[in-house]
Order: sequence, then C-alpha cells, then structure tokens
Amino acid sequence: MLNLLKIKNLALVDSLTWNIGSGLVVVTGETGAGKSVIVGALKLILGERADKGVIRTGEDACKVEAVFDLSAQSPIHKLLEDAGFESEGSTLILKRVVAAGSNKQFVNDSPCTLNFLKTLGKYLVDLHGPHAHQSLLSTDRQLHMLDCYVGADQERASYEALYRKWKESSDKLEAFMQAEGTSEHELDLLRFQVEEIDNANLVPAEESEIEEKYRKSSNSSRLVEHSSVISSTLSSGLVQQLGDIQRAARELEKLDPAAADSFAGLDSAVMELQELEGSIMEYVESIETDPSELMALETRINTFETLKRKYGGSLEAVLLHADSAREKLSGLDNREEKIASLEKDVSEALEELTEVAGELSAKRKKKAPKLAKEVASHLKDLGFKEAAFQIQIEAYTKPHSCGMETVDFKFGPNPGEPLKPLKSIASSGEISRVMLAVKTALAQQDFTPLMVFDEIDANVGGEIARAVGEKMAGLGKSHQVISITHFPQVAAVAGQHYVVQKNVEEGRTVSHLSEVKGQARVDELVRMLGGGTGKEAVKMAKALLA
Repeated sequence: MLNLLKIKNLALVDSLTWNIGSGLVVVTGETGAGKSVIVGALKLILGERADKGVIRTGEDACKVEAVFDLSAQSPIHKLLEDAGFESEGSTLILKRVVAAGSNKQFVNDSPCTLNFLKTLGKYLVDLHGPHAHQSLLSTDRQLHMLDCYVGADQERASYEALYRKWKESSDKLEAFMQAEGTSEHELDLLRFQVEEIDNANLVPAEESEIEEKYRKSSNSSRLVEHSSVISSTLSSGLVQQLGDIQRAARELEKLDPAAADSFAGLDSAVMELQELEGSIMEYVESIETDPSELMALETRINTFETLKRKYGGSLEAVLLHADSAREKLSGLDNREEKIASLEKDVSEALEELTEVAGELSAKRKKKAPKLAKEVASHLKDLGFKEAAFQIQIEAYTKPHSCGMETVDFKFGPNPGEPLKPLKSIASSGEISRVMLAVKTALAQQDFTPLMVFDEIDANVGGEIARAVGEKMAGLGKSHQVISITHFPQVAAVAGQHYVVQKNVEEGRTVSHLSEVKGQARVDELVRMLGGGTGKEAVKMAKALLA
C-alpha cells in the first residue's frame, strides 16, 4: 500500500505531506481547489512524462516522493533485484524531480530510467478516471482479465512460450520460401561468380610478388642497357689496366720494399672489380626479356584488378564474396531438403502449441459465464436493474499470441435491445460503472495494491452514487483505494476523508490537504449536499455517515 505521498512545488501545492491509511480513502473539495494535483503527483510517480509547466510558478523544480509498503509476494522485489537496485526490505521509495532543464527519477535513492519507473508503476497503482477506461475497451485487456479470473497464469505462460517457438519456426520457413523463389538468372549469376573467382586460383600473398616481377620485367630493356654499360666498361680495359698497375707495383716493391705501403689495398681492389664484373654478368642473365612472360604477368595483374573492382577492394574481400555466394548456392541447391526440415519443425511446434491452447481454451470457456454472471450482479447493484452482461468467445482460425480465441465483453443496459461491445457505449457514466463492476468481480485476482478512482462517479445520478461508494468500499477490503469524488454518498462510506482547500496566502494561491473527522466531516458532507447550514442538510449528512 501507499504509506506516504510528499509533494513539493507542484501546480498550486507548495508543500504537502500525506500519510495515507488502508481501505477506502476519499478526497473531496471545491472544483478547482487542487484535487487533480493528487492524481498528477501519482502519475509522475507512475512514470508519466512531464514538462516544466507542472512546476509551481516562481520555482525552479517540483518534487514528488512516494513510500510504498510491499508484501512479501510482490513482484516488485524480483524487478528490483534483476535491475540491480538495493532492497529496503518491505519499503519502496520512489522519487521524481521535474526541473526546467531536466527530469530525474530515483528508486530507493538510486537513479533510474523513466521506463523502469513506468514498469514499477504498472504493479503498484491501477488508475481510473472518467476517460481512463480505454484499457477496458481493449479485447486483449479483456482476455487478460478473464485469464486472471480463471487462474490460467501457468497455461498462458506455457502457451506464450510455445507460441514464440512456433512463430520463430514459421518465420524461418517463410523467409526460406522467399529465398527459394530466387530466379534462374540469379542462380546462374551466383554460379558464374563462384566459378570466375575459383578459376583465378587466388592467393592473397601472391599479389605483391607478381607486381614486383612485373615491375622488373617491364623495365628489362633499360636494366639490360645500364648493366651492359657497366659490364663492357669493366671487361673492355678497366680490369686489364688494373692488372698492369698491379704488376708494375710488384716490380717497384722488389726494387724498394718501402714502397709496398703505398700500394696497400690494390690487390683487394682488383679482386673486388673482378667479382663485380662476374656479378653484373649474372644479373644481366637473370633479367627476363621474354615478351610472353611479361604479357602473362600483365594478364595476372589485370585479373586481380578486375576481380577487386567487381567483388571487393582486396583479394581477401573477393574470396569472402565467393564463400558467401557458394553458401547461398549450397542452401538453394538443397532447398527441398531444407524446406522439408523447416516444415517438420513448424508442424511439431504447432502440435505442442495446439495441445496447450486446448487446455487454455477449456478453462476460459468453462469460467467465462461465471465471470459474466458476477459482473451482471454487480451491475444490478450499480443501478442497472435489467442490464445484461455477456463474455463472447470467438475462435481464431490460426494461433495468436494470446491463444486460439479472443473475447469481447458485451453489455446491454436496456431489456429488449441487443448487447453491444463495450467500445460502443457512448456514456462515460455507464462505462465507468461497468468498469467498477468488472474490477469488483476481479478483486481477489487483482494483485495491484493501490486503486485510484478519479471522479469515475461523474455523470451518474445521486441514487447510484451510494452503490458506487459501497462497491469502492468493498474493494477497500482487499486493496487500498483512493477515490476523488464530488458525491457525499461516496465520501460518507470511506474509512478516511480528506479535503482539498484553496487559500490565498501572502498574495499567492495555495492548496492544502487535511483530514476531516467528527463535526468537520459532517460540515464537508453538508457542503457537498449543497444544504448550506440547514438542519435538514446536517441531519442528512449524519444519516449518510451512520
């Protein structure tokens, strides 16, 4: 339940601390006094988006804080654990700060996302207003309500898991069937691409080696020319002349041994030149001058460039393209076997799904009339003495995410008239009472701890208001219920009664919330009855409380 709600600088409220009790709690007050601020604060805690327009004039930010007391079975504990938030035992503290430049939200004093706050809100508060009954009009929501009533949580969870398995198998089959429709032209193109790349016998490391050979072969004539100049110069006289110098130096050394130092290194120079002459001759012989060899190298390089241009910027990319095309071809070539395998998966998944769907359908069909009867009974209490309520179950031709059937809640307020889907009901007063009847019938299956009813008794006659209040009080036995109302008949049956008043303080309009008891509560009921201070009005107010 909600133990504490604190509001700071929200709309007309400068500061409010509200300690809330259990059971049915009502909030009343003059129109425009600020009752909507309570709902607005709860919506912020539930993760509704907000802008700076909600901030009290002249302030930089507004803040809302709510403290909930959780039961040991609450799914909130698991949500907090999975999200990595520290547990505060049975206490849950939610905080929302809305500022001009940013919005912040906290769970147990730790920052959280707005989506996470919204997720928690779904398990904490069920909010209903004059225009907040759209969920009741949704057939998916109606089906969920029926499943809660019949206790089909386990069957529905099993069905949803098997449905995902069947859907995944069906999607795979459909995707493959679409791929199987590849045209012969596309198949031929894939085969050509694989064949073209395979015939090239590509080796990525080969590219640099081929390019080096090509550079050398394409410059062979110039290489031979320059090498020949060196070779001819050496062989035509330079080496022979050095030999003559070497012999003359030896004669000098015989005549004057001291001259030997002057010719140091001459022998090694002659030897090195002789070796250079041999190396140059070998180099010239190694140069490829065969035109056919040069053409082969050029053709190989052109092959590389063509394939890279068509299939990728490198030989590695070309080879990857070939692998991809080959894999696709392999899949298409074996498509009959693949289709048979996928169809088997779909058939087996559908068989499992159908079995569980049958169990789920049986539960729904068995208990739907009982729920409809209970709702009809509550509708009679709410003023629809001759109303009829029916839960129509319609089978699907193929599996859906929620089962093999859908439901449609139908309502007929007037005898002799055909029952119509709830979405066809134009009166907000009627649909609000239908919603209250359904909620009352589902009270024991609805584990949301707090229910908030924001003026759902609008557009109903005074004679019905008491019944509406009693239904809310009945819900208050198993839930904490907050009702914002204009009807004294509703306010009188509450366990706690709070009044919102608007005052002008130091030139500023301020809303206050205070609990009324005893004579103060009688006075508020008299105001709501519109009886002024007359004795009859006071007597009526006391009668309502009694």
